[in-house]
This record gives sequence, C-alpha cells and structure tokens, in this order.
Amino acid sequence: MRIAVVADGEGGGWLQELGRARPERVGDLAAAVGAREAAAGLPPRWVWAAWEDLYPDLVRAGVRVRRCHDAALTEALLLGHAGRHGEPRSLGAAWARLHHLPVPEDPVRRAGEGAHAQPALFEADRSTLPPGTDRLAALVGVHADQNRRLADLPDSGGLRLLAAVESAGGLAAAEMSHDGLPLRPDVHDRLLTELLGPRPVAGQRPRVLADLAARIGQSLGQEVNPDSPSQVLRALAGAGHPVPSTRSWVLQEVDHPAAPLLLRYKELARLHSANGWAWSEQWVSRRPGPDGTRLGRFHPDYVVAGVVSGRWATRGGGGLQVPKALLGAVRADPGWVLVRADAGQLEPRVLAAVSGDRALAEAAAEDDLYARLAVHVGGDRDRAKIGMLAAMYGQTTGDAAPLLATMRRLFPRALEHVDSAARTGENGGTVRSWLGRTSPRPHDLPEGPEGERARRAQGRFTRNFVVQATAAEWASVLLAALRTRLADLDPALPEGAGVVFFVHDEVVLHVPAERADAAVQAVAEAERETRELLFPSSPVRFPLVTSVSDERTHI
Repeated sequence: MRIAVVADGEGGGWLQELGRARPERVGDLAAAVGAREAAAGLPPRWVWAAWEDLYPDLVRAGVRVRRCHDAALTEALLLGHAGRHGEPRSLGAAWARLHHLPVPEDPVRRAGEGAHAQPALFEADRSTLPPGTDRLAALVGVHADQNRRLADLPDSGGLRLLAAVESAGGLAAAEMSHDGLPLRPDVHDRLLTELLGPRPVAGQRPRVLADLAARIGQSLGQEVNPDSPSQVLRALAGAGHPVPSTRSWVLQEVDHPAAPLLLRYKELARLHSANGWAWSEQWVSRRPGPDGTRLGRFHPDYVVAGVVSGRWATRGGGGLQVPKALLGAVRADPGWVLVRADAGQLEPRVLAAVSGDRALAEAAAEDDLYARLAVHVGGDRDRAKIGMLAAMYGQTTGDAAPLLATMRRLFPRALEHVDSAARTGENGGTVRSWLGRTSPRPHDLPEGPEGERARRAQGRFTRNFVVQATAAEWASVLLAALRTRLADLDPALPEGAGVVFFVHDEVVLHVPAERADAAVQAVAEAERETRELLFPSSPVRFPLVTSVSDERTHI
C-alpha cells in the first residue's frame, strides 16, 4: 500500500491511499501518519515530495516510518539517467515538465534547516508549484509518471532499487540529524584547550596560533599574516624560496624553518575554524546527564546523494567527518554504547565484484586485500595499495606507473572494466554504476592541448565513477537494510537508539549497553543482505570491522 501525503502548513494535511479516489483531510498529520504506521500488517510506503520538507517534522513529533518514495530524489535519478543532470528536481519542476510548462528553479536550502531545526508545524510549501495548484493531486500525478518512466527503462530493476534505498536514506538522514552523534562538550573544550590554548576573545587568535604566527614572522624576518596566502608567498620568495602556492604538499618541499611552522599553523587554524568553539555552539546541543555531566549531540545537516557519484554531503558543520584530534569527545551516554562498523577497502572490493575478475575476487577474500596483493610487489603493502588506487584513479606517473602495469597483468578483467569507462569518458560519453546512476555528460571540449587535458580528466572521472558510485550504492543499501534490521531484531529499542552517524563506508550506532549484541547482529545481517541483494553470484567479501565503546572510551 502506498499513501501520498502533503502538509497544510498548520499541523494537518491530506492523505490519499493510491488507487483510491478520495483524499482524506486530517487535522493532526503526525498523529495520522503514526496511526497508519503502527497498524497491523506491512507498513505503507509513504509518497511525499521531498524528505527535507516533511519527515523532520514527523521525527520531531515522535513519528518514524519504515518506507517511503521520495519524489525529489527519484526525479534526480531519472533526470540523470536521461543525461539531464542539474535540472530542477522539486515536485513543482517535475509537475511542470509533465504538463509542458516553464520549469521553476529548486528552492534554496540553507545550512541548519535540516532535521534539527526548530519545529514549524510542517510550515514550508517548497514544492514550487504554481499558487492554487492541488499539491496532493500534483504529487499523485508525478509519482505515477515516475513509476511509468522507471518501468520504461530497459534496466529498471536496478534504478528502482536505487530509488527505494535512496528514499530510505532520506529517512535515515532526518533521524540521524535529529538524534545526533553523542559528543561531550566538556571533553571537546578540553581537547581544544590542549591544542590551541584557552578560548580566545572573539576575533582574536587562540594563544597557540598567535605564538606560531609570531615564530613564522621571526623565521622569515618580517611580520607575516599566516592566514594571507599572498603575504606568505611574498615572504617565502623574499627568503629565497619562491613557491606557486601555500598548499600543504607544496610547503612540505620547502627547506626553510618557516615551512613546518606554517604547516602546523594551517593544521590548527583549520581545526579552530571548522570544529572549534564556535562550531560547537552552532552544531552541538547540550543537556544534563544522569550523573551531572553535560551531554551533547552533534547534529549534521545531511544532503542525501549530494555528490554526482551518489555520496552524501552536508550543509555546513563538517558533518561527514570528525577530526581525529577531537574523536576523544565522541562518547556514548552513560549506560549506552557506540557500535562502529567500517567497511575497509570498499572500492577495490566493489571493482572485483562489478568486473567479475576472479583473481581480484580471490584477493578480496582476505580481510586485508592489500596485504594479499603485497606478495606481487616485493611484500610491500603500501606499494600494493598505491598500485590498486592507481588502477581505480588512473594515476600513471611516478611510482604508480610500474605498479599499475603489475595490476594490469594480474587483474586484466578489472583493469579493462575501468579502462573502458575511461575511454568512454575521453570520447565524451557517459557511464553507469551497478544500479544505473549515470555520470554527467561533459561540456563541449575545446580543441588542441587544452581539450586533450580536459578529455584525459574526464576519462579519469568516469574511470572512478563506475567504482565510487557503486560503492556509494553499497553503502546506501547497507544503511537502508540496517534501519530495517534494527527494528526487526529489537523492536524495544528506546527513542534515540539506532544509527546516529554515516559517512561513505562507515556507520555508527548508539544503543543501550544491554542491546549491544543485538546491534552487532543487525550490522552483520545488514551486510549479508546488502551483499546478496547487489552481488548475489559474486564470491567477493565485504567485511565490516565492528567495534563497541562505552562512555569511558571514544569510537
């Protein structure tokens, strides 16, 4: 059963079970959705315009659903498959295309407007439909059109699955943003103070950064603002070390006392800017813990499939990473645990599965694929890793060249898979992931040397796209399966328990300590389901490294 749902902006809305003629007006939308979700039998698949516009409000009201069809995410997939990347994907845009009308631009979503924003009773009509348009009827019509377009594709099964798991990703994004990653504000402050010194007055540098800036100036014989690349470049040139930029890898080659100071300054300044005290105040909520400590939650604002490969992005807050220097602040609540599952070496395993290369699949049978490959390059694991990355990313210079030749000899089918994708890109074509996500078509390439460089760059992009986009699909299927498994294995999980963080090939769960075994089991079952769903006939293994930590240790 599928039920289309739109909000009225006043806490109520309209529901329509698809296949039935009459819509239903409800005064309390959250209560109505929750009642149908809790009814006996298989929960419905909810059909809505975009998860960002409705599901966060349901989550704040204590209502969580199992399944949905997200029209905006599905529209983006269908447009991409048709070679129309970047076109508007909102309900209003899809409806306008369906009726051959001018297509409106998508609404602008700003940082902090995600699931952790203040409740607003389903306030925003961001459908971009013309005023007076029946939004429920428009949603039902667009949904039917999307189903027709999916059915018309020769490879519709893969894209249907991708649309379903990406829609589930929207559910997970809202839930994770609302629940937040446990982070102790007091530990975060202590770690910052150890690295940077006491919190400075607004507008001033922390003490450690100020000391580094002074030492940089002394070593260069003049006052220099390390935050100004132009000043640093002039000062280095004056000291006899002209360089093209102040990027870290450039500074690492500079033989001058100022270089290591500049590198350290850049590292700490980035930490202060991206994850310092101001970041904590904006992105970390606080509440008292049972023992009087201050507990916190980091609330990222996720963008599902925000990158062309299908990887997620965030709107501010650095939600796809917590710096290693501050990981000590990520702690479970008292009496709870964090369960971290990391899919190591995911992309080379994906390459083995999609290419059908038996030799690479045999290497992927080991927990450490690179260690298995090392026997072919003098036992050097690091060189084996460089060779495999060169194969996937198209690096042909320096130490990678002979290693790439070795990989080509050992795994000809895998290399031909990415070589073919590269040739397609160089010739201006598009490639597809395992489930059918399509790479953007390149712009018109100029003639001459500039055009040749652009073609090679496009080839490197499509070479990696077939691997990275499929790896993103693997992670999306895992996340969707894990949400379901957690509910199936342990329906008694309390509110706020479940997946609380997701980044590329890693998930983090936060559960009561007595539910730790059930959570670990759910992870294992989700990995098996993902492998069987995507690569049922492949011998390739996708091992997840799972660890459990309590309030005394960080992930």
